[in-house]
Amino acid sequence: MSPTDDFDYLTKGCVDVVTGASLRAKLARGKKLTVKVGFDPTAPDIHLGHTVLMRKMKHFQDLGHRVIFLIGDFTGMIGDPTGKSKTRPPLTHEEIDANAETYKTQAFKILDAEKTEVRFNSEWHGKLGSDGLIRLAASYNVARMLERRDFRQRYEAGQSISIHEFLYPLVQAYDSVFLEADVELGGTDQLFNLNVGRDIMPGYALEPQVVMTTPLLEGTDGVEKMSKSLGNYIGVDEDAEPMYAKIMSISDDLMWRYYTLLTDVPPEEIAAEQAKRQPMPSKMALGRLVVTDFHGAAAAEAAEREWKRVHQERQAPSDLKVVPVEAGAHKPHHLVVEAGLARSNGEAVRLLRQRAVRRDGVVLDAKAVVELGPGDGFVLSVGPARHVRIQA
Repeated sequence: MSPTDDFDYLTKGCVDVVTGASLRAKLARGKKLTVKVGFDPTAPDIHLGHTVLMRKMKHFQDLGHRVIFLIGDFTGMIGDPTGKSKTRPPLTHEEIDANAETYKTQAFKILDAEKTEVRFNSEWHGKLGSDGLIRLAASYNVARMLERRDFRQRYEAGQSISIHEFLYPLVQAYDSVFLEADVELGGTDQLFNLNVGRDIMPGYALEPQVVMTTPLLEGTDGVEKMSKSLGNYIGVDEDAEPMYAKIMSISDDLMWRYYTLLTDVPPEEIAAEQAKRQPMPSKMALGRLVVTDFHGAAAAEAAEREWKRVHQERQAPSDLKVVPVEAGAHKPHHLVVEAGLARSNGEAVRLLRQRAVRRDGVVLDAKAVVELGPGDGFVLSVGPARHVRIQA
């Protein structure tokens, strides 16, 4: 590939490239670039939203560049203030270590383990010392820090900002200094932090890194950012069948964004597929592509057959869990909780009101009383991928 082809491949799907001219110049030199991506192990699970960034890392690997998977065990103890309206509690060493191991295992489903350099930023921050930290703090000023939206909003609202939160962007920036990064990748919400690295690198006699951001992927609801806490996520550790079913549940419009951010299908092929105006086969093809990445082609084909059996032929899932209940009258939300499809009565009521709960494929009325005689049963489902059999 030529430098121009490399540039197009690497910037596909990116929101910000600061600056495009710098990236072109670095690629034109024909040297291996050092690409840094930081992950604070704040939770043990990775979902498809995280993989948007990891796929971009893989693109750099494909072209032979040095990719550093940086685990922020030091920054994790500070707590990233991005998007937070109050000071975020720091993690313990034990939490960070446990989450970091899980991150590595899941990340290598996408990244080439042999080509990925895993580093922990406590390696150099632990040795920085007071004089190094003071020099680092002197490289930026409070006015610039308050240009950051969440800091500014909290300051104007009279909300507390701890001094150590100002250190987070600087510590992240020093990672780039220590690693002599040519490129740093992050989500769009990290743009300020990434640019701090650009700003301070000349003070350490280094060329500013190129900053590239990837979009924040919407969850299956098509509204909110994919998040485990919102229940709109697709985990990379999920089995093939629920993963495929969740892909099939997204809207037709959102499907094309998933094509762009979660696959390597070229833009012209995506446009040609979109022009066919046949959303069902296009979405099924997307499901196969995504599931294949994590489980292989055979598992993807099996997941598609099962989805067709359940959703097109209206049959119960082949591995349906049976939940025994007493015969008699039951409130719908009690059944949903008893079946393990909701964690609380409140969550179950919300799902029923959202018309997300079905009895044998028919929406279950939140106010209905479910009467079950001895031996009676039915399939209770929430969303496209969660089914159990209720059996009296």
